[in-house]
Amino acid sequence: MVSALLADLFESNRAHLLSVAYRLTGSARDAEDAVQESWLRLAGAHQSEIEDLRAWLTTVVGRICLDHLRSAAVRRESYVGQWLPEPVVTGITPSSTPDPLEAVVRKQECSLAAMVVLESLTPPQRVAFVLHDGLSVPFGEIAEILGVSVEVARQLAVRARKSVAQAPPPTPNGEHAAAVRKFLDALSAGDIGAVTAALHPDSVLIGDANGTTSTAVNVIGGADKVARFFLGLVRKYGLDGSAEPTLEYEFASVNGQLGLVVHRVAPGYGRLEGPARVLGFAVRDGLVCGAYDLANPEKLSRVRLG
Repeated sequence: MVSALLADLFESNRAHLLSVAYRLTGSARDAEDAVQESWLRLAGAHQSEIEDLRAWLTTVVGRICLDHLRSAAVRRESYVGQWLPEPVVTGITPSSTPDPLEAVVRKQECSLAAMVVLESLTPPQRVAFVLHDGLSVPFGEIAEILGVSVEVARQLAVRARKSVAQAPPPTPNGEHAAAVRKFLDALSAGDIGAVTAALHPDSVLIGDANGTTSTAVNVIGGADKVARFFLGLVRKYGLDGSAEPTLEYEFASVNGQLGLVVHRVAPGYGRLEGPARVLGFAVRDGLVCGAYDLANPEKLSRVRLG
């Protein structure tokens, strides 16, 4: 197999591999690194031993991502507060030079709400679930990746499936956007009753800053508590018109659905460099049921709005 043909075949599978790697790691950076590493391994492999290139690459990416997940688990031991997946953030209007992951996260299985649920799984559970339920990889191959028996691999997927079933069901983009705008309109009006009514009774707020800035360190649950938290932020940063605002926001696509990018502003100077935070949402029954406040700068370095 000539190198040019091999490269073309690899590129034809890149989007698929990015999707696999992002779902497995929850990190755009790690996903791209895993895909690049799979190319290096392919270039050094004996082509005669590869019967199904797509399946071979999927397995290789699975192994690489398992290593990433185990490394991330160690890092989380010293992480301050909650850990959320790295979002893929782009402008509402598609870019002329789209992020390679932009098309990938338009799939419902890569929505921020779905990715948050995957973060609750152990690394082996996540690999077993994504590869088997998402990609129909046989349990025999998954067991080989994980270094366990086929029966153990099957049980890992069963446990993961039970956890994933708790995620909000997929919401059409139009319904999602309508619920988010209703919630933001209520916040702008400063009406606690209206804000609470725009939230699902079982709504949660999860913040991720790793101690770099203020956000909720613990998960906040319940419509009333979430409403009061957000209204406190609106007043604190002057977004209610009571003072010159120190933050401003714009709509963005966060993992394929409507969210916000929040910028710092200095009086008389305009926006400061870099987004302060990204807010993603989940919707259930026409109401916001999840708000994800991503404020760790390390997870915002890839925000692309232009």
